[in-house]
Amino acid sequence: MLNDNRQQYVIQSNGPKGDEGFGKFLGVVIVFVMFLGFVQYVYESAMAWYRDTMLWLNETATSLAGFWPF
Repeated sequence: MLNDNRQQYVIQSNGPKGDEGFGKFLGVVIVFVMFLGFVQYVYESAMAWYRDTMLWLNETATSLAGFWPF
């Protein structure tokens, strides 16, 4: 019953709407940069795996060629 005598107020914020757009844009830029970092990490890992595999195959072929009689 106390709610009948209570005054209700509407609070309006007159903040600039540009700040919200800038915050979203900055968040998208940060996520995009993190995505590019992840892509770079995956690419470098794949290239290192490829180089190591080629070196291993070269050493294995050289070792096997040492057993050939000519």
